[in-house]
Amino acid sequence: MLLQVLLGVSGLLLLTFAADHLVVGASRLARRVRIGPVVVGVVVIGLGTSAPEFLVSGVAAAQGHAGLAVGNIVGSNMLNLTLILGVAALIGPVAVASNVIRREVPLAVGAVILFAVLAFAGLTAVTAAVLAAAAVGALVLLVHWAGQARHKDDPVVGEVRDFTAAHATGDVPARWSGWAEAMRALLGLAGVLAGAQLLVVNAAAIASRLGVSQLVIGFTVVALGTSLPELVTTIQAQRRGESGLVIGNLFGSNLFNSLLGGALIGFVVGRRHPAAGDTELAIAMILTAGLAWALLRRGLTLTRVDGLVLLGAYLVTMPLLFSS
Repeated sequence: MLLQVLLGVSGLLLLTFAADHLVVGASRLARRVRIGPVVVGVVVIGLGTSAPEFLVSGVAAAQGHAGLAVGNIVGSNMLNLTLILGVAALIGPVAVASNVIRREVPLAVGAVILFAVLAFAGLTAVTAAVLAAAAVGALVLLVHWAGQARHKDDPVVGEVRDFTAAHATGDVPARWSGWAEAMRALLGLAGVLAGAQLLVVNAAAIASRLGVSQLVIGFTVVALGTSLPELVTTIQAQRRGESGLVIGNLFGSNLFNSLLGGALIGFVVGRRHPAAGDTELAIAMILTAGLAWALLRRGLTLTRVDGLVLLGAYLVTMPLLFSS
């Protein structure tokens, strides 16, 4: 089993490294072709940091590990808005614009609720079509709102420019051309897929050896591993005071995890073997999303005390695993 642990850890490291280059490469390429910085922040960075979650879940579902696939999405969604957002608040105050609280955040919470309800019913090709349609609708809304923000003094514009100008892990000092950035993004995507394969195969084998359900492994180890890109991006952005990018990244990640990740699982498993989640964990996922939203609505800023509350909320969910 030691070899499987080492291979699983290697998969996690490859996921983190490759996702970093995927996000930065795609973001810089988008900026080079003159896509607005708000669209880059909301769509490109959000999709890029979510790629490990839904690709790992897709690979797991394709290999017949439905519990691991659903557990990864649920665990990642909860990690984003408890552990990772809590860490960000401990680093410094996390401020958010009122229009984000009125629009983007409720949209992400609604996506989490829709995923939870459909996962309870069982993810199939039919429910996958519903989630995919919701994902298209959400993307249209996000791009529309981003277009409106482009004409205003939106702080996310400067934050995205700072992010795309910052060095990625292992970056080179010379300026890369557009083709090189495209190659960086493609190689990053290939690395994410390879890391996902390593992680899923070995995580499933470890779960079988230990007699632990795949849902538990997916909710804990796999979810933590696939959430590392969000954690890295969040810490980098928060240290630079880019709170808007932090909120957009984490809530946007939950939106894409729930809609695109859920749709991918449903399409892969088809109608014969529906992928269903645990009811208590699904409810906990909805409650943690509601808690993060409520704390942000209260004063449009998360304090260190709020960060501790969010960290405590994640710890409280751990006992639910023993009943899963």
